[in-house]
Amino acid sequence: MTLPDLLAPSYTQMLGALSAWLAKAEAQRPAGEAEDLLRARLAPDMFPLATQIRFACVQAQEGMCRLRGEEFPASVGVLLEEGRNAAEHPGSIAEARLRIAETIAMVEAAAADAAAIGPKTPIAHALPQGMIFDLTAEQYARDWAIPQFYFHVMIAYAILRAQGIELGKADYVAHMFAHLRPGTMPQQ
Repeated sequence: MTLPDLLAPSYTQMLGALSAWLAKAEAQRPAGEAEDLLRARLAPDMFPLATQIRFACVQAQEGMCRLRGEEFPASVGVLLEEGRNAAEHPGSIAEARLRIAETIAMVEAAAADAAAIGPKTPIAHALPQGMIFDLTAEQYARDWAIPQFYFHVMIAYAILRAQGIELGKADYVAHMFAHLRPGTMPQQ
């Protein structure tokens, strides 16, 4: 199993869940009010929901590209720019769901091709502030790609919950129901 093989299912499952949460938000709010959620934050110094969504997409696209030894597609730059400006221009939920769908398609296409760098391949991971982390591909996947992706997905979930959207653990792990043993679902 390659590192992209490990990450791709997590990316697609959780991005699919994120899109479903946004659909629930639209269904639970009167027309137009759901769009206001995109500006919501957990704390004043945190990015809003619109940014969390775009940065989750960035993490998935970057992770797949880095672990395949590829340059980032132009979409990464677009998502980063949209994310950094999302407080002023959050876009719409339809646009956010489109970004998620585009990212899922990119991850699935990359996963279908077996190309991957080796786990010990060096990766220099540079951040916009000028910091650079020297990691192996395995360290990058374990210590950066997975935690950063889940951070942004979880913050999006927390913002929606804090704004009163009815979501629960079943929404977070919806992909697990495909593995549920028949007859073991509790009766309500």
